[in-house]
Amino acid sequence: MPLETLAIIACAYFVAAFVKGATGLGFSTSALPILALGLGLKAGMPLVIIPSLVSNSIIMAQAGHFRETINRFWPMFLATIPGILIGLAVLEMVDSILAGAVLGLVLMNYGAITLFRHGKPLSDKLARRLAPISGFATGLINGITGSQVMPVLPFLLSMRLEPKRFLTAINISFSLSSIVMALGLARLGLMTIETLWISLAGLVPVYLGTKLGTRVRDRMNAETFRKVVLIMLIIFGVILVGKLFAS
Repeated sequence: MPLETLAIIACAYFVAAFVKGATGLGFSTSALPILALGLGLKAGMPLVIIPSLVSNSIIMAQAGHFRETINRFWPMFLATIPGILIGLAVLEMVDSILAGAVLGLVLMNYGAITLFRHGKPLSDKLARRLAPISGFATGLINGITGSQVMPVLPFLLSMRLEPKRFLTAINISFSLSSIVMALGLARLGLMTIETLWISLAGLVPVYLGTKLGTRVRDRMNAETFRKVVLIMLIIFGVILVGKLFAS
């Protein structure tokens, strides 16, 4: 693999880990725009699987409430699986630029919703009805774009969960999606031994980026930094959509 490509991957890993350490935003969400712009979305998607699983596992172990969360949200988690499989089938049929444009739209919506989220919390009754729909839609978007945050993130935010329970629920969703995506991408020939070794080697910049991001979080206004990152994701989204019209 060319040195320039490895540099792009290392940069994406470091930046995404730095952002996750400083703000708590998802690793894949921050890494994929850089990888999509530098390598193409289809080439970048398998590269975020292992770092995402590692970071998600650490957060879940720290947050706890694992069994309780599974019992509460299993319909949503289960519905994610067919959504991913259908999304991967769509991904196989479309080119990387179109898939990247869909990712761009997801990033723009994610950034805007997270920046300006308002509204009343969902009732438990309505949340139970919407949970499978949220899971399926999240899987579908994940399969097409590699992004794991929409619409599960705003759905869980609207439930006003206690922070540790929220972290466990969202990271179980991320981890399940990553495992199913790994199997699906391997079947499509996108997850290879080479990408596996690159991902493992990438844990070094991931570790360094997370440590540095944590230090920055301790010294600066994390909320301000988070808003800057979300605005950057929206800009990345606009660029990815723009590439579709420029091609």
